[in-house]
Amino acid sequence: LARCCGATIMSEPESLRCSSARNRGGVQRVEGKLRASVEKGDYYEAHQMYRTLFFRYMSQGKHAEARELMYNGALLFFSYNQQNSAADLSMLVLEVLEKSEAKVEDEILECLAKMFSLMDQNSPERVAFVSRALKWSTGGSGKLGHPKLHQLLAVTLWKEQNYSESRYHFLHSSDGEGCAQMLVEYSASRGFRSEVDMFVAQAVLQFLCLKNKNSASVVFTTYTEKHPSIEKGPPFVQPLLNFIWFLLLAVDGGKLTVFTVLCEQYQPSLKRDPMYNEYLDRIGQLFFGVPPKQSPSYGGLLGNLLNSLMGSGEEDDGVEEAQEDSSPIELD
Repeated sequence: LARCCGATIMSEPESLRCSSARNRGGVQRVEGKLRASVEKGDYYEAHQMYRTLFFRYMSQGKHAEARELMYNGALLFFSYNQQNSAADLSMLVLEVLEKSEAKVEDEILECLAKMFSLMDQNSPERVAFVSRALKWSTGGSGKLGHPKLHQLLAVTLWKEQNYSESRYHFLHSSDGEGCAQMLVEYSASRGFRSEVDMFVAQAVLQFLCLKNKNSASVVFTTYTEKHPSIEKGPPFVQPLLNFIWFLLLAVDGGKLTVFTVLCEQYQPSLKRDPMYNEYLDRIGQLFFGVPPKQSPSYGGLLGNLLNSLMGSGEEDDGVEEAQEDSSPIELD
């Protein structure tokens, strides 16, 4: 070790750095051989060698090396359009993260999002990958994934024009501005002109159900400023937009009487989507102290939908304590 680092006495940190550099050199040599196999078209042999090395590194506790090798291998296979091999190595990256109990860091989340972006959009492996990645990003808890990872996934899906999936992930991020810009594009390309207000109303109500007041406000302000079919306000031409504007003000004030009158006055607009009043029931509980309905669950088909979206088994205390950009409530 002393000769390796050119010193007669080596401290422990220096020893670790030296060891790390030597391991890195070893990984680079192995990667060179594997890359040569892939470039020759020996995809199957290269894939099997990656797997062999993965299990060898894991058994030796070389988690960082295993993760780096699998990540670079996945990118290599993606570049040769070897989707199955690339997806398999991507899953092995997740396996390292899970078994090594790696800390959640932005760099790792960006690597996961990169692999997701390169996967075949219609492959079952992509669905399995994103589900497992989100679970890892919250320490395997019942929560719905790290907000930063949701944001990165949302942007990728937006670029793919998969607006509905992008919207779901934006809801579980804290990027209200990005969500609004995506919704403007979604509305302009896929929606009717008469529904421009409904795109943002649903997003605001769902952000509020997730107790993410800040993103609810940002998505509303950004959307109404940037949408070409919405005249400058407030007040707005569309009554539903005025309702949302007043609702956001009422949420800040927390006065139940204001909330109640507001919901009554705008019932004609709220009847345009049967889910609006269900969301408002939840918002009343979260921000205005409205007691939950006596029935343990909402009735009918809509009630079943709402319970599945919002997690009927969750205790209100858990929602209250959740961070504004992360909550156990799940929404489409």
